[in-house]
Amino acid sequence: ENNGMAFSIEMGNKIFLTLFRIIAVGGLLYIINKLIKEGYKTGFIVCMVLITAGALGNIIDCVFYGVIFSDSHRQVAEFMPASGGYSTWLYGKVVDMLYFPLFRIPEWIPFFGGEIFFRPVFNIADSAVCTGVFSVLVFEHKELSRFMGDDEDKKEKESDNSVETESKSESNEKE
Repeated sequence: ENNGMAFSIEMGNKIFLTLFRIIAVGGLLYIINKLIKEGYKTGFIVCMVLITAGALGNIIDCVFYGVIFSDSHRQVAEFMPASGGYSTWLYGKVVDMLYFPLFRIPEWIPFFGGEIFFRPVFNIADSAVCTGVFSVLVFEHKELSRFMGDDEDKKEKESDNSVETESKSESNEKE
């Protein structure tokens, strides 16, 4: 369990992080609806859905987990304990359950020698967010550019318009 974001990174106030996630998911759902209506590629939409689903999974943990489970520090958490959960609404911890210490970095490597490669503990929601972001950046960068307004077609139209304007002004000068 962790109080923070992906890979157990903690930043700022817990309630701020939870509310930010809720607002972000609302914004992402609006964006996904817009992407579908405007005919964006299915791959880009799937990536955005992965990011949104991962964020929603972490929200569910934050909102409910502390209320319905007992503390699991050095023990298995109890579901619906008689004394109540370990926290209140919006203050639950995100449950991390995946850990892949791939190998130990050789001692002779500066700064990182002796450390375990890929130490973070994470969950399926973190994986969905990271997979979605990575896929957008690597495979769907053209759709991302289109969405962000940096579309090549838009640039070509602007350059065509400037060429037409220049030729019209040149012909006006000749008259």
